[in-house]
Amino acid sequence: MTVYKVGYFVGSLSSKSINRVLSRALIRVAPPGLEFQEIPIRDLPLYNHDFDADYPPEGRALKEAIAGVDAVLFVTPEYNRDIPGSLKNAIDWASRPWGTNSFTHKPSAVIGASPGKIGTAVAQQNLRSILSFCNSPQMNAPEAYIQFTPGLFGDDGEVTEPTVQQFLADFMADFHTFVERVLTVLPQGR
Repeated sequence: MTVYKVGYFVGSLSSKSINRVLSRALIRVAPPGLEFQEIPIRDLPLYNHDFDADYPPEGRALKEAIAGVDAVLFVTPEYNRDIPGSLKNAIDWASRPWGTNSFTHKPSAVIGASPGKIGTAVAQQNLRSILSFCNSPQMNAPEAYIQFTPGLFGDDGEVTEPTVQQFLADFMADFHTFVERVLTVLPQGR
């Protein structure tokens, strides 16, 4: 069985992020054909075109981390109906300089949790638009907008609600299938 390396982004920089807890839950319920590594974004300076000629170490490390995975998973909150600035900044770094977009042909999926009933629906739609521009094939279904309620997840990622656990397991199984299909058509030079 082929094991696919998935780099995941947690859009929130908060140490108490519910989306970080969601990422642990996703890893816990994922099928065995997926291996995960977080791609950190905390230490990136604000992107500026002036850096394109000489990327700082943080920007190079980000691009190397993305190059080292087969697919990317975005686990993000919604801030003011959009993705957090830190996540947008990371995407800007990864997609530059021109001609070196790290997301080209890299399979991706988007999920997020929020206390609100619509989860992270608006932020996810905006992120999908950005990823489309970055030429990243996206798993468009199932969509996953998780309403976070206290006690839904344990700190270790245990999902306490069986229907949510099954939904997340199905989401990750579908992501595995999607990654396999995309990489069959668009091999990444493995």
